[in-house]
Amino acid sequence: HMSDDEFVGFKKGEEVNVHMSDGSVRPAIYVGEGENSVFFGGPPLVYVVMEDTKEPGEVELDRVTSR
Repeated sequence: HMSDDEFVGFKKGEEVNVHMSDGSVRPAIYVGEGENSVFFGGPPLVYVVMEDTKEPGEVELDRVTSR
């Protein structure tokens, strides 16, 4: 049985990079799968905490890569 985190490819606490719309990359920690935006027609989302500011955020899965 696969957990939701294994489905998206990241594990809770994993160090990731978030690719911002301006082309910059910010280090973050993966927290978990976002709310089911796909149900409403949006892209898959994940929750992260930005390492530099400690701000939580919900970002599109395709903007997140492993470090």
